[in-house]
Amino acid sequence: MTPQRTSQNDPPLTHVTLVWRQGVQEDWLRFGKPVAERIIDRRSRIESYAPGQVFALVRWASNAYGTQRSQLVIVRAVGHGDAFSTLPQVDPGGEILLSARGWPKVRAAFGLIDAIEQSGFDPCDVAPEHWRHMHNRLTVGMPVRPYDQRRHRAWCLRRRLSS
Repeated sequence: MTPQRTSQNDPPLTHVTLVWRQGVQEDWLRFGKPVAERIIDRRSRIESYAPGQVFALVRWASNAYGTQRSQLVIVRAVGHGDAFSTLPQVDPGGEILLSARGWPKVRAAFGLIDAIEQSGFDPCDVAPEHWRHMHNRLTVGMPVRPYDQRRHRAWCLRRRLSS
């Protein structure tokens, strides 16, 4: 599947479909800076991201017996030719940096994102390696190294060298 383009010169965009049906299915973005948004109807919209942008998608669903799904996925939008994983509601897909399933792990991930924000960093600008580190540590129940100024500076320098 090839990422969609709006015109020949524009980069391919990653589209995220968000649905909100109170108490049944509630999807939202924990963080992210979309480059475009299209409202479909009162309950659904599509937000679009340029290649390289990072966003956090939260998906929650329930039925008559309680919560059916709690999931948080931190994703990097992909460009043409990049490897990606398919994800529900993300077209064409993205590079998964962190995936948490089940309310205890989702709640722990929310706490780690809050800690990053309290340290003065925008989660959209955090090094992808740190999100992967968080994913691995959350998966096995180990403590996560804090994201600090030294690590962020190294990421900014690497990013500047590669561009």
